[in-house]
Amino acid sequence: MDLVDVDATLTQVREALAEGDWDRAVALVEALRPPDQADLFGELPPTEQDQLLPRLDLEDSADILEELEEEEAAEIAARLEAEELARILDEMEPDEAADLLGDIPPERVAEVMAAMEEAEEVRPLLIHADESAGGLMTSAKVTLHKEMTAEEAIAYLRAVAPESEDVYYLFVVDEDVRLVGVVSLRQLVIAPPHTRIEEIMDPNVIHVRADADQEEAARLMARYDLLALPVVDDGGHLLGLITHDDLVEVLEDEATEDIYRLGASEPLDEPYLDASILHIVRKRVGWLLLLFVTETFTGSVLRLFESELAEAVALAFFVPLLIGTGGNAGSQVSSMVIRALALGEVRFRDLVQVVWREIRVSLLLGLAMGLVGFIRALTWGSPVSLGMTVGISLMAIVLWSAIIGAALPILASRLRIDPAVVSGPAMSTLVDATGLVIYFFIARWIMHL
Repeated sequence: MDLVDVDATLTQVREALAEGDWDRAVALVEALRPPDQADLFGELPPTEQDQLLPRLDLEDSADILEELEEEEAAEIAARLEAEELARILDEMEPDEAADLLGDIPPERVAEVMAAMEEAEEVRPLLIHADESAGGLMTSAKVTLHKEMTAEEAIAYLRAVAPESEDVYYLFVVDEDVRLVGVVSLRQLVIAPPHTRIEEIMDPNVIHVRADADQEEAARLMARYDLLALPVVDDGGHLLGLITHDDLVEVLEDEATEDIYRLGASEPLDEPYLDASILHIVRKRVGWLLLLFVTETFTGSVLRLFESELAEAVALAFFVPLLIGTGGNAGSQVSSMVIRALALGEVRFRDLVQVVWREIRVSLLLGLAMGLVGFIRALTWGSPVSLGMTVGISLMAIVLWSAIIGAALPILASRLRIDPAVVSGPAMSTLVDATGLVIYFFIARWIMHL
């Protein structure tokens, strides 16, 4: 199927709706792929959404609610009749259905669950936090028992696999539903018919606990190139699976969250163009006020060294250069360390090694920056003493910024704080104030102020 011009199709759908031609509107929507259906559906006004959705094929309605942003899907779900919503949820993947139910009022959930035919598949998923492995998993519809033979397992798959998309690897359980192994479909097909599953399975199964953070699950799947990751409880009982499509969503969500926080803003709960002005203001104002207050420390430092500035006014000319360089150097380091933390390349035990590594790097960078700063001060007609002050200050500030930029994200991660929170503008603000203190103390030492 070729790529579809969603905007052109949207125009056609609107024309059909304006003419009351529901059959044509439905045909146009159902001809699209699910992501395109969701994009088109999101552009329609609520009244037309409510009229069109029940007329679509049940599978298409489920796909649309799965593909829409969580808040938008929840708004549509809130407007549907309980029976209609229950029919759509029964068609959705259990984990997607659980996520949608988690976004609507509890009393509404009880009403919809009572009308669902497959509520028992969804109910266990509702007890887990949204951002945990348990909140990300879907039910394990196809599992093998270790006492089965290969022939029995294949017959079982013929009966149940047509309803499941996740049969690349088959997880094996014992009589207590504890996860005991994994076998590939290929191994199962080529094994002699009477071979027991226990004999061909791999007992060393990579798995994750239900209460683990979804980011940990994503790291495991990416590191070991897994198509599905089993989720277990404290006793090792198989609760469900996380599939590769969920991995993509997690990585996108985590990257989006980090990018927002690197820019000193809370993540938006909906697409940027769909967010209201007040919603965006609420997400930004807290950080701006906090950074404003912390920036006043820079002013306090300048007041503290007011006499030095009065004696050598030229010191003030280099303040923007110094604090800007310090902030940039610290941001470089923190960005690299945060990424290494996200990829699992760096842990808390590596703190000293990381700091020592950045000290050596920053000494070389600081030497280069200090030399350039010294020359620049002289070209501005500054005395040698001021040039030396600027050059040595640049070296010291780059070194200090690197230490802060390396240590803070690792310490934040240890305290279970998102490392992105302590980087970017937040860290630059800290480096600004401390960098000025370094600058003025060096000026006192060299220029005898």
